[in-house]
Amino acid sequence: MNVFEQQHQPAKAFERLLAIMDDLRTQCPWDKKQTMETLRHLTIEETYELSDAILEGDMTEIRKELGDLMLHLVFYAKIGSETNDFNISDVLNGICEKLINRHPHIYSDTIAETEEQVKQNWEQIKLKEGNKSVLAGVPSSLPALVKASRIQEKARGVGFDWEEKEQVWAKVEEELQEFKDEFNVVDNQEIDKEKAEGEFGDLLFSLINYARFININPEDALEKTNRKFIKRFQYLESKASGMGKDLKDMSLTEMDVFWNEAKKM
Repeated sequence: MNVFEQQHQPAKAFERLLAIMDDLRTQCPWDKKQTMETLRHLTIEETYELSDAILEGDMTEIRKELGDLMLHLVFYAKIGSETNDFNISDVLNGICEKLINRHPHIYSDTIAETEEQVKQNWEQIKLKEGNKSVLAGVPSSLPALVKASRIQEKARGVGFDWEEKEQVWAKVEEELQEFKDEFNVVDNQEIDKEKAEGEFGDLLFSLINYARFININPEDALEKTNRKFIKRFQYLESKASGMGKDLKDMSLTEMDVFWNEAKKM
């Protein structure tokens, strides 16, 4: 294969996908019925499957899931072309123009030598494009943990941030104390659940902020802990089953033995 053929392989593969999409849309009973609304939840599912593959480091699955997502993107563009709202060329040219406009340090004479300068330029350009708030680009439907990270990243992009990580940790300790104070009630006074919930939210937000300062993605960190817990708990279930026991019939001391075994593994 010569250099010209190598350069055009992606284009040929993409044209093949577009042709198959045309066939499916006109000939397959299921594909003919789909709308953007019916595809939406499936696209979200595919995105999470890609996320799982990335966390597992499974390159074969990542490749497959990227293909599934690519199909969905082409599907939306196909539906858009049927209603004369947009087509795949509009989508691709739109993102090309957006990238060129948002990278003036490459395509113009703006200077940006660090990652932080690039992020700051990006947010300033978005404001010039018509965004009324730096935070307007954070989807309201994002999971709260991811949303908190994105809010903090965007605020940092315009210079609204702590200067040192020690300041952020001091804030974490402050919020932790305020949360604990909500439970230091006297004379059988009931806990104000709404206030406690608010303080817990503040504590989580500050912890996410600290994670960002030390380059830890809180979503990835929590998901890895979830997976770790699941594996250890399933080991515990397996050991209990091997003994002919039900977990609910075991004491915590008995369960701790197997839990510690799982941790060592």
